[in-house]
Amino acid sequence: MTSWKDPEIAGVRALLAARQPEPSAPPPTLAERRAAMDAFGEMGALPVGCFHEPATIGGVRCERVVPQGAVAGRMLLYLHGGAYTAGSPRSHRPLVARLADAARSVAVAADYRLGPEHRFPTAVEDATAVYRALLEGATEPGGLLVAGDSAGGGLALALVLALKAAGLPQPAGVFVISPWADLTQSGASYRTKADSDPMITKAGLDKNALDYLGGLDPRDPLASPVFGDFAGVAPVLIQTGSEEALLSDSLTMADVLAHARVAVRLEVWPEMIHVFHAWSGGLQAARRAIKLAAAWMEERYGA
Repeated sequence: MTSWKDPEIAGVRALLAARQPEPSAPPPTLAERRAAMDAFGEMGALPVGCFHEPATIGGVRCERVVPQGAVAGRMLLYLHGGAYTAGSPRSHRPLVARLADAARSVAVAADYRLGPEHRFPTAVEDATAVYRALLEGATEPGGLLVAGDSAGGGLALALVLALKAAGLPQPAGVFVISPWADLTQSGASYRTKADSDPMITKAGLDKNALDYLGGLDPRDPLASPVFGDFAGVAPVLIQTGSEEALLSDSLTMADVLAHARVAVRLEVWPEMIHVFHAWSGGLQAARRAIKLAAAWMEERYGA
């Protein structure tokens, strides 16, 4: 049995293990999984003085998050995770608020359409519609960053490919956490990290990919950005954990970006799990990662 040097991540793992259903229990339904993700977000505290409000931007339901001390002209478009089948601004509200607070930026979390009710490429279409509407409003490209985690990280990368194809301005930068960037699940870490990842399984992602794609080609770059041509896109920061099945997606994505001559920074955090930033209330590594990401975003806003 692996022992962890970081006692805090060991505690997170113990909590996740305690929440696991009995082996004989039926798997949760999609509705139950969505409700559980939203409930997790509702439990988290927001930074002092931070408020949120509903908004409709580009015809897409969103949530606007405003921290104290937000600098005028800064905007963070956030795309939540949930394997394209779950998640919402509610489920990710604490994480979005902490990132926005650290980067001194207003944030917009897009409530993009989910599978299986809405199949690929509706999520990309919704993300593009919100981005386009922000540009048509008061937001300048140099004051706009895009971020996302897991499927939302993959969607953020797909978005900049869609912007490139449409001839729209790139954002100032893209920050992705543990991106699900290869819906073929072909990376080595799906095998090598199967025993150390307490959250993600290849079988589960295979099912989610089918629900999202509905039989369409998983190698489409707007579904799996690792197959895309990123020449000319915005700088990218990738943060991921060393103990997650999706590790290969981040490693491959960094390689693809580097070969396309994109300014890319890859951070692999030892012992950390999938989207460990969500546990920042009790995980110092998560708080450090958010602080470093915010410093990178500050640089991009000032570029």
